[in-house]
Amino acid sequence: MLLNQQLVQQFVSQAVMYGDYEVEDAIYIQNQLIRILNASGIDNTSIATLNESATANEITQYWIQNAVDQNCIEDVLYQREIVEAQILDLITPRPSVVNREFNKAYKVSPEAATDYFYTLSKRNHYVKEDAIAHNINYDVETEYGDIEITINLSKPEKDAQQIAQAKEAPSSDYPQCALCVENEGYVGSVLQAARSNHRIVHLMLGNQRWAFQYSPYAYFNEHSIVLSESHVPMKINQQTFVNLLDFIDQFPHYFIGSNADIPVVGGSILSHNHYQSGKYVFPMDNAAEVENFKIVEYPSIQASTLNWPMSVIRLKSTKKNELIEAATYVMNQWNQYTDEAVAIRAYSNKGERHHTVTPIARYRHQQYELDIVLRDNQTSEQYPDGIFHPHKDVQHIKKENIGLIEVMGTAILPGRLKQELRQVKRYLLGESQLDIGVHQQWAEKMLQNYDISSSNVDQIVDNEVGYKFKRVLEDAGVFKNTDQGQQAFSRFINSL
Repeated sequence: MLLNQQLVQQFVSQAVMYGDYEVEDAIYIQNQLIRILNASGIDNTSIATLNESATANEITQYWIQNAVDQNCIEDVLYQREIVEAQILDLITPRPSVVNREFNKAYKVSPEAATDYFYTLSKRNHYVKEDAIAHNINYDVETEYGDIEITINLSKPEKDAQQIAQAKEAPSSDYPQCALCVENEGYVGSVLQAARSNHRIVHLMLGNQRWAFQYSPYAYFNEHSIVLSESHVPMKINQQTFVNLLDFIDQFPHYFIGSNADIPVVGGSILSHNHYQSGKYVFPMDNAAEVENFKIVEYPSIQASTLNWPMSVIRLKSTKKNELIEAATYVMNQWNQYTDEAVAIRAYSNKGERHHTVTPIARYRHQQYELDIVLRDNQTSEQYPDGIFHPHKDVQHIKKENIGLIEVMGTAILPGRLKQELRQVKRYLLGESQLDIGVHQQWAEKMLQNYDISSSNVDQIVDNEVGYKFKRVLEDAGVFKNTDQGQQAFSRFINSL
C-alpha cells in the first residue's frame, strides 16, 4: 500500500495546525503514518480521491479502508480502532498542552474552556459524531411532560472474529477499568478500547484529584464523564454532594449527576467512582413542583416533590454548604427508612443495605439545585429482577438497569429495537404471519386500541414505546403515583 502524497500533505497541515508539530516535522509525521498503516511508501503520481477540504478523520477513514483492502491491517473492529486512534493522535496535542490550553481558555470563561476541549474531542474523532448521528431520537408527550426516546445505534457491535480473539486473549489488569486515567494514550487491545487519541483534563473537587473527559458515544449534548483519579468504587455520601456542587461552581453551564452506588439500581460501572455531566436540559429538569415543604433541621432550604414517575425531592438554595448538609440529611434518612405498607425496606434480614439515591446538581435562577432520586434495590420472588426495576411486561422494550440518564427522562434503548419495531409495524399493518416474539402481546393490544393504517403506524408505535418507557420509570419509582403511594411519600417527607 502506498499513501497518496497530496493526502499526506493535507493531513500533515492539520497535524501542524492542531497538534504539537511544526512545518519542519512533516517528514517525521509522514513516516509515522507509514508505520501505523503498515504502508510501503508514498505515491507521488496518483491524484487524491478526496477533496482538499477533507478533514483529518475523513482522510484517516479512507486510509484505513485502503489498508484493509490491501491486507495491510486486519479487518477486525478493534484493529481498525487502534489504527484510527494512533493516526488521529497525531493531530491531538499532548495531555499537558491540552490542560494548559483548557486552563488558559477557562480564564476567558468556563464555557470557553469546555468549548475548546469539546471541539478538540470531536476533531480527533474521540467523540464520534458520525456514529452518534445514527441514533433514533424523538419525544413523547405524557402526563409528566415530554420524555425522550433514544434507540442507541452508535456503538458498533463486535464481530464474531473479534469475540473469538477476545476469548483467547490473556486477561490484563492495566488499565484496571475503562474509566481509569491510565487509559489516556493507551494503545488498546482486543479486550480494551483504543485510546491513543484520548485526553483528560485534571480537576480538583472537594480537595481531591478528579479528571474530566468527553464520552465517545454521547447520549446528550456535551456528554462528559467526571472520574476519580483513583480506582475506587462508586460511593454516594456527603462527599458526593460536595464534589457535585464544587463542579457546578467551576462549570455552572453544565449539570452533573451520579449513578446510584449499589447493584440493580446502579450504573454499569460500580468499580470506579464517577459522575456524568454535560450541557443539556433533561425532561426531569422541567418537571413541575407538586408539594413544597420544609425540612425541620434546615428551614431556609426550599424543598419540593416533583410531578415525575420516580420519587424525587428537589432542594434549592443560594447557600451551598447548607444545601450539602440538607441533602446529606435527606439521603441518610432515606437510607434508614422502612415502610412495610408499600414494601419499602432499608435492610434485608441479613443486614444488606437496599437504599441509596441518584443525585443530580445544577445551577439555575441564581441558586443551586439538587435533585435527590430515592432508590431501592430489593428483589422478591414475584420480582426477581428488582421490585423497583422494569417489570417483565415492559422488558421487551427495556430490561437493563435504570441509570442516571434514564432517571432524568431520556430512554437509552437497545439497538435491537430498530429492526424489531419495523417487524412490529409490518405485523400491525396486516402481515400476521410474522413472528414478532416478545412484542406479540403488545402488538395485539395496539390492534385492539387503535385503527392502524400506513399513515399513522409510525406515530402510534413511537408513542407506545414512550408509554412503555414511562412505565419503566414508574416501576423504578419507590413511591407510586397512586393514592397509597403518595400517602406513603408524605409519611417519608413528614419524617424529615
